[in-house]
Amino acid sequence: MALTDNLRGALLMVGAMTAFTVNDAFMKSIGTGLPLFQLLLIRGIGASLLLVLLTHTAGQWRRDVSARDWRLMGVRALAEIVGAWTFITALIHMPFADVSAILQALPLTITLAGALFLGEAVGWRRMSAIVIGFCGVMLIVRPGGAGFSIYALLALVCVGAVTVRDLASRQMSPDLPSLMVATTSAIGVTLFAVAGSVFVDWQPVTLRIGWLLVGSILFLIAGYVCSVAAARVGDLSFVAPFRYSGLLIAVLLGLVVFGTFPDGWSQAGSAIVVATGLYTLWRESQRRRQAAPGR
Repeated sequence: MALTDNLRGALLMVGAMTAFTVNDAFMKSIGTGLPLFQLLLIRGIGASLLLVLLTHTAGQWRRDVSARDWRLMGVRALAEIVGAWTFITALIHMPFADVSAILQALPLTITLAGALFLGEAVGWRRMSAIVIGFCGVMLIVRPGGAGFSIYALLALVCVGAVTVRDLASRQMSPDLPSLMVATTSAIGVTLFAVAGSVFVDWQPVTLRIGWLLVGSILFLIAGYVCSVAAARVGDLSFVAPFRYSGLLIAVLLGLVVFGTFPDGWSQAGSAIVVATGLYTLWRESQRRRQAAPGR
């Protein structure tokens, strides 16, 4: 049976989220076995080299990039640096599924930021969903609670950084190759890790950590390739909700690999975040459909 474009896009999105989540599991398994900057540098070198190869093979290097797009790529790279540092730090010290659940708030923060900074129309329904979704995030983070830690705040900073990254991506020229954008960001993170690694004592890379790093790099690249392909196949309104499959994968990996399972508060918060995120995506698809020519 031939697959429709929408079904292929959905499968690619599930594949992307699975690959990204498995990459996160590899990073968490390494934990404090290596200094953070050493870890970022080794992974960054591997990811950058593979992305450079993919970009060259796909013929997506561009020399006629405008100054505006270079500035936006610089902003995106800085946001990627902040996001990588805060996310991995939180990932190492927090329950696996909790970090993933907090990151599921991204559709809400991107919608809100689009309204605040890009003048995008957001009605009272989606704004209500955003407020309720943030309440769900607070159930996971629980500021002031016994399980609260600074690492939960770092996860929230990561959400903010990724929001800035995606806003910068939205403002780039439509014909700017995606692989080139991703490669410049990966190189930026690697250069940041080079600067930071000067001030840490490097540790020997054991065989176990070496294999974990290889797995992390391969799944990171696989996740990116699948996510780019998913965005170009099928309708975005149909494909985008499948990004929440990553949370289910994170819960399963947390239970099987790390022996952790979200408590009742985190489960409730995750359910609220996912429900409001799905509603926000649905309302966005309705708005685009109504704004389409001929309607």
